[in-house]
Amino acid sequence: MHSPQTLLKNVFGYDAFRPLQQEIIERTLAGKDSFVLMPTGGGKSMCFQIPALCFQGITIVVSPLISLMKDQVQALQANGIKADFFNSTISPEEENAVINRAMNGEIKLLYLSPEKLITVSDTWLKTLNIKLVAIDEAHCVSMWGHDFRPEYTQLKYFRKSLPNVPFMALTATADKSARADIENQLGLQNAKLFISSFDRKNLSIDVRGQVPKKQKLEEIGRFIDRKKNESGIIYCLSRKNTEEVAKFLKAHGHSVAFYHAGMDAELRERVQTDFINDDTKIIVATIAFGMGIDKSNVRWVIHYNLPKNLEGYYQEIGRAGRDGLPSETRLYYNMRDFVLYSQFADDGANSAMQKDKLNRMLQFAEAKSCRRKILLSYFGEHLTQDCGNCDVCDNPPKDFDGTILAQKALSGIARMQEKEGITMLINVLRGSNNAEIHEAGYTQLKTYGVGKDVSFYNWRDYIIQLANQGLIEIMYSEGSALKISPLGWKVLKGERHIKLTFPVAPEEKKDRKQKVLKLATEGEINTDLFTELKKLRYTISREENMPAYIIFNDKTLKAMATEMPVTENEFLAISGVGMNKMQQYGEDFMEMIRKFKSVAKPKKVPTTLETFALYQEGLSPHEIAAKRNIQVTTVYSHLSQLYTEGKAVDLEKMVDAATLNKIRDAFNELGRDIKLKPIYEKLEETVSYGEIRMGLTIILKNE
Repeated sequence: MHSPQTLLKNVFGYDAFRPLQQEIIERTLAGKDSFVLMPTGGGKSMCFQIPALCFQGITIVVSPLISLMKDQVQALQANGIKADFFNSTISPEEENAVINRAMNGEIKLLYLSPEKLITVSDTWLKTLNIKLVAIDEAHCVSMWGHDFRPEYTQLKYFRKSLPNVPFMALTATADKSARADIENQLGLQNAKLFISSFDRKNLSIDVRGQVPKKQKLEEIGRFIDRKKNESGIIYCLSRKNTEEVAKFLKAHGHSVAFYHAGMDAELRERVQTDFINDDTKIIVATIAFGMGIDKSNVRWVIHYNLPKNLEGYYQEIGRAGRDGLPSETRLYYNMRDFVLYSQFADDGANSAMQKDKLNRMLQFAEAKSCRRKILLSYFGEHLTQDCGNCDVCDNPPKDFDGTILAQKALSGIARMQEKEGITMLINVLRGSNNAEIHEAGYTQLKTYGVGKDVSFYNWRDYIIQLANQGLIEIMYSEGSALKISPLGWKVLKGERHIKLTFPVAPEEKKDRKQKVLKLATEGEINTDLFTELKKLRYTISREENMPAYIIFNDKTLKAMATEMPVTENEFLAISGVGMNKMQQYGEDFMEMIRKFKSVAKPKKVPTTLETFALYQEGLSPHEIAAKRNIQVTTVYSHLSQLYTEGKAVDLEKMVDAATLNKIRDAFNELGRDIKLKPIYEKLEETVSYGEIRMGLTIILKNE
């Protein structure tokens, strides 16, 4: 059995596991159940894909997201893994072919939709050598979840039929009440809960309230103009909105399509495919879109309206920047969205819970403190410092003694007998001369006109602040009438003082220039080369009929444009390049890099020279790997490269004579083809890739 670490490097091309992944994998290999709570883009799938490759048998993955299944299976196949899916989109002939492959032991990972699993769990599925079951999107089993699916409740019976097989439940969103329910519904046995950090540092957060529609469209247009050729998603509340926004952007020359549940399935599928394949850059969609999207290079997400809850908002912004590169998110909201949702909640199931979640969403949008702190605390994670990557941190609010302003507003509410809403209150305070005020007799009130020096926009902001501080309540059940709380009465009587913050008008907010977070791959990136590598990737993706990011994601391409690898050893050292991708695509990409390298200025210190410096200090390959936080296989690559270049590296010391002879024999028998994988397989996996690479280097140098 291969070690998880070896598989991570050789198959997926990564040097190190993310937090918790290794622990989850080890628990699974020990045959125990796990409950994995990881944010979107946090690396959930690796938690079951690596054990699947370790086990001698098949892993079943249950997922309701049919479009994502195809995506994940293609990504696995691109890494040389035998994976397949079984859902309603395949023909009876394809079904039979998948069943035969599964029964013949030719599939390592089989993805099924819950409906299909229930249908076949007592037939051919019973005959398979199932070693692991992973249940993705596990929140779908819970009535408390935001995406309940009745067929998920049947999975408990499947669990009972496989008492000795480890089960893993995975989700990106589940609050405490949902977690207990999920464990119970799925019949997990002594499952250990793994909660990974929900802090996606690479996502900037920006919130803008009360922006008129025309201005909102213009702002979005300017935002997208700065992001030429980058992928993004705009989420809207209604189908009508999606079509309007898409039409506006199309008229301004953007590559855009809309997506909602009112379109026929074939058209929806085409829109989604064009987006995944980078043929359409921008999607304007209702929240139905994106559930099945594993696209790693979405650079921005805009919410055109207030989301219904923080879970949904978090999951939707999480579709940006899954490759770890800096990405922007922006949320627009107004009170009309809020009132509309409150009415929906009144008519729906779980009304009280939905309203509570909606209120939390509004508090987040209206907040005057670090937004990431508020968002993460909702998921039970507490930041000790402000994030420095949200609009509040960028423009910290300034406060002042707001007691007199508050008393003016509270007095107005009291004098109108707590019957009126925000707009009427502001019009009275500002001394507006409209018919409604005259009819109600409000021009006679003492508070009429006492706040005419404050703009309508600012009064609105101050009144919302009073609501957020608990001085007033907005009674949505009474036409949004304002009521004064016990604390509000104290302020009105002068028994308490309060602080308010100066409003920041949306147009004053700086259109934020992207903060460049220093990422592991960021050195001197050659942007022209990056552009050319993206074009090459697109061409290959067309030929192979698969999404471009499955070939290599943007982060891997950026690393190539920085490190400029031109040998097999250097190319394998790039994060995200495994053996299979090296053999399929390596030569094409290196050829492109070689062309550029002849004209580009050399990078500051090549990564191989950093390894060489430590080697000269007398460190062993394992010590170098630990010190540089890279795989020992990568160190062997570097040493082989240095040896070829004539540097003083004693490779012969690292490969014993017997192993070298084995490598030489296999190399000759395979027609002296300089490919590591066939040699590795010929030697029945007894010699590591690192040793084969060094062995070949010695053999070729000494001929």
